[in-house]
Amino acid sequence: MGDRAVVVGGGIGGLAAAIGLHLIGWEVTVLERAQVLDDAGAGISLHANGIRALDLLGVGDAVRAAARPQYTGGTRTPGGARLAQMDGVALERALGTPIVGVPRAVLHRILRDALPSGSLRIGERALSVDRTDPRRPRVRLEDGALDADLVVGADGVNSRLRAELFPAHPGPAYSGSTVLRAITDEPVALDTDFELTWGHGAEFGHIAFTDGRAEWHAVLNAPARTRFPDPLAEVRRRCGTWHAPIPALLAATRPEAVLHHDINELVVPLPAYAVGRVALLGDAAHAMTPNLGQGACQALEDAAVLTAALATEPTVEAALARYDTERRPRSQAVARAARQAGRMGQQLTHPVAVALRNTAMRLAPSGVTLRTILRHAEWTPPGLR
Repeated sequence: MGDRAVVVGGGIGGLAAAIGLHLIGWEVTVLERAQVLDDAGAGISLHANGIRALDLLGVGDAVRAAARPQYTGGTRTPGGARLAQMDGVALERALGTPIVGVPRAVLHRILRDALPSGSLRIGERALSVDRTDPRRPRVRLEDGALDADLVVGADGVNSRLRAELFPAHPGPAYSGSTVLRAITDEPVALDTDFELTWGHGAEFGHIAFTDGRAEWHAVLNAPARTRFPDPLAEVRRRCGTWHAPIPALLAATRPEAVLHHDINELVVPLPAYAVGRVALLGDAAHAMTPNLGQGACQALEDAAVLTAALATEPTVEAALARYDTERRPRSQAVARAARQAGRMGQQLTHPVAVALRNTAMRLAPSGVTLRTILRHAEWTPPGLR
């Protein structure tokens, strides 16, 4: 099997794939087009499946040490009424690890530190992949090219490589929701580790970190490309009168710290995650809405399965065929479930529909929330031998 790989994209999925490839003896180059690693993205929750993938890659313990377990929380109404309770202890008992919350910048640093020095190249834009030689794809750069035995496209929801491999695919579509998020500038007194609040066409949530600060996000129904002169003021207008600790989280945030992105997804599933010796991974393969908190976890699963396939299959082609067979059905099913969760959760606007949803959630047995999380988080990575 070949021994040189080029990974296009230095986000969570790309870095994880590079770690896995290095772990099994490949020489890896990661191309990240950003000139500066600003690690935007605020915070992230990792479910058991994501943590297990990180364990296979050898960095699970480092992430656990930097993260805060999520034992308490749930879903509430803007007035504070409880709709569903999260039992983090029961989740840990069932899966062996709790959900954890960590700043995205910290996770990125842990992943980068696990790579050999010099393998991550900043400010390098991959323009295309020349597949004239089916066994030696060539990544064309703005000032040269790199030959490889394998190319991994982890270049995000607007993937250039995906568009090149599947020119007839319609690409990402706007989900109908936009997200504003930030990390507080100072610690905030919180009673829960993680919480969501659902209004009419709006969601507010927070993730608590080990240092007392927290990430918050506001997901709002809005036309595509809507932008606000003062994003923090808009969140205050929409959610500032909701229950505590929402006002305190907003008060602890600097206006310039607020990030704003539209939520785009791949509504039309890809017919394959690999073409020749080029594989797609993470958002490039299955960009999904964040309603199940599984986007990054699915990218980490991709990296773990790709690593195991390359470690155990006799050829790169056989490994990529196995990767596609194992990853495409699961990740696309999770993407569909996330889309449906958004439609029945944050995106609902009609008062009758919201009232019916809230009543159903309040009357549901306590184990329903647990089973919903287990349905997607209960995953075991393949072995490397």
